[in-house]
Amino acid sequence: MKQLRLGLLAGLFAGAGVLSWAAARLWDSLGTLPSVPLAASVVLAVIAVVLLATALSIRARLRAQRERRPGAKGVEPLMAARAVVFGQASALVAALVAGMYGGAGVFLLGYLDIPPRRDQAIYAGSAVVAGIAVVAAAVFLERVCRLPEDRDDDRSAAAA
Repeated sequence: MKQLRLGLLAGLFAGAGVLSWAAARLWDSLGTLPSVPLAASVVLAVIAVVLLATALSIRARLRAQRERRPGAKGVEPLMAARAVVFGQASALVAALVAGMYGGAGVFLLGYLDIPPRRDQAIYAGSAVVAGIAVVAAAVFLERVCRLPEDRDDDRSAAAA
């Protein structure tokens, strides 16, 4: 399984942001810009909390297993793999969604004197922050579930 690349996530965020900003300008010139739902930041925040709780739980179980505590539950490899896949998928989607709301929020910054648009800009900003929290939690989960490097494989790869 390949590790998440922050460059890819940043590229997705930036690309979605630019496209969303351009679409918001076009949409606003043709009619009414759709509103940014408050639920977007709430859903992203819930996903971030779930990822963080999963990472902390797995980390505690691995630590207890390493320290050979009596009654310590181990971590099943398939469960850890599923958690990492969930984290990676969440991070990719969150980067796209945060970029989309970020682009709309940048467009809305020019209209902060209008109260409904100011509220929409705040909702968009909170969605971006929650999306970044999802990415951070996913990277942390991936780091927790990483297998220790096998030193023999590193030496043989370096010799080759």
